[in-house]
Amino acid sequence: MGGILGRLLHEFAVTIIVAVLISGFVSLTLTPLLCSRMLKVDREQQHGRIYAFSERAFDALLAVYRGGLDWVLRHRRTTMAVFGAIFAGTAVLFYYMPKGFLPSDDVGQVFVITEAAQDISFEAMSNLQQQVANIVRQNPHVEGAMSFVGIGGPSASLNNGRIFVTLKPRGERPPADTVIQELRPALMRVPGIKAYVQNVPAIRIGQLTKSAYQYTLQDTDTAELYKWAPLLEQKLRTLPGLVDVTSDLQITQPQVTVAIDRNKASALGVSAQAIENTLYDAYGSKQVSTIYAPTNQYWVVMELEPRYQTDPSVLSMLYVRSNTGALVPLNAVATLKNTIGPLAVNHLGQLPAVTISFDLRPGVSLSQAIAQIRRTASDMQMPATMIGTFQGAAQAFESSLRGMGILLVLAIFVIYLVLGILYESFIHPVTILSGLPTAGFGALVTLWLFGHDLNMYALVGIVMLVGIVKKNAIMMIDFAIEAQRRDKAQADDAIYQACIIRFRPIMMTTAAALMGSLPIALGLGAGGQARQPLGLAVVGGLVVSQLLTLYITPVVYLYFEQFRHWVATRKAAPVPTPAHAD
Repeated sequence: MGGILGRLLHEFAVTIIVAVLISGFVSLTLTPLLCSRMLKVDREQQHGRIYAFSERAFDALLAVYRGGLDWVLRHRRTTMAVFGAIFAGTAVLFYYMPKGFLPSDDVGQVFVITEAAQDISFEAMSNLQQQVANIVRQNPHVEGAMSFVGIGGPSASLNNGRIFVTLKPRGERPPADTVIQELRPALMRVPGIKAYVQNVPAIRIGQLTKSAYQYTLQDTDTAELYKWAPLLEQKLRTLPGLVDVTSDLQITQPQVTVAIDRNKASALGVSAQAIENTLYDAYGSKQVSTIYAPTNQYWVVMELEPRYQTDPSVLSMLYVRSNTGALVPLNAVATLKNTIGPLAVNHLGQLPAVTISFDLRPGVSLSQAIAQIRRTASDMQMPATMIGTFQGAAQAFESSLRGMGILLVLAIFVIYLVLGILYESFIHPVTILSGLPTAGFGALVTLWLFGHDLNMYALVGIVMLVGIVKKNAIMMIDFAIEAQRRDKAQADDAIYQACIIRFRPIMMTTAAALMGSLPIALGLGAGGQARQPLGLAVVGGLVVSQLLTLYITPVVYLYFEQFRHWVATRKAAPVPTPAHAD
């Protein structure tokens, strides 16, 4: 599988493959040797009370299964109707199930991005940032916070700030997403500044924005782009499934335009370069000297006093030195105009772009949010030259979802080919794979009951189920085929004996797989919340498929045997030759 998800799951796939190969080698070599040394005749063994109790429990369970199997074999049509309903239900659930990408992981950190007015000063921004940081620190679940203001890193302008929040240990607080829900309403009460809180992703895809997911608009016409992007942003704010909707469009930065009158400047002996140097001396950071101390050295930077730096009217008080040495007022050679303009012109590729970032409300999946955004953008009927695409995690989600469906189909197809070669049959592999819909049904229902969407980890769990679930059917079908070939048994007797005799190993292997997946399903350990969908999919699929496959697979086997016998009879029937008249 390609893309970011393929790279993430590469080690997982290699681990599974190597583990299966090693276990297969051990099963064919060491296991028979241990059996020859350790197994004893049953009459030579002395069992305790635990063994006796477990045997009585197993015999009771086997009796229940035997009775259910007898009923199922007598009502084959009803069983196939139930199987058809489960197959259809699996398809419907897979289509309508809310789908997500990588689930949020609780790493004990929360990230806050703040944004104030575009014309704010550094002192005012620092004051507002400090108020936000104090509210964050007062939360009982927060261990500490570091606050930053200024241009640098992900902040491209002065009106942006960052707060890195460290939460208390996992056992002393609720999940990080719950802490975020507590912080959002509290931070909204600070006037003059907006705070966007997000859970720090374990794997960040794309650029760091004020919210977790991005939708980007592009257009060759900048005026058209700046007209429609705010309209779409306002529409997205009204959607019920989105929260923290914002954009990187900042085009209302107050600015002063200095329009030089070339004729007057030339007459007074003032060049454009002299005007630029004067402005840089007043508002730039020009080093004019260095003070050398015994243990250090200090730069001397020339600038206006701070009280003059934030007043645009002071520009008229500046003087420019002409080429004759005379001082000329700036307003004598230039006109000052108060305008507004963009803080930055963002691009994606070679086109101007505006990125709208958003986050999801609790209980809303990424697939639902993407559908709402696409529908909203389509209803607005934006110009044809406007291009809207998802970026970052949302874009990776769409490509990975398409790739995962193909991956699941290819896995089933390869297994079918391998089983067809082993059994030299086109029919019996389908019988073995007939238990997969029940496993998928159990996995999807379990995820739905526990409030999880069908994310990438859950899809990996379903792919694992393809390999785990088919072994139950292989145990039964292999025994039945061998009984028919070697003992010449009828199909009914062969599959019935296969189900009864192989009931113990089927229950043992399924119980072992369940116990191995249960810690993941419970979400234990660091980062267990993110891996929980994988465990729930495996456990739910195993439980449901175990209950249904033991009854459905024998019926499917009998129907395919009838079909095979019918095809063999048609091939063996003599072809009548037409009669010729003398």
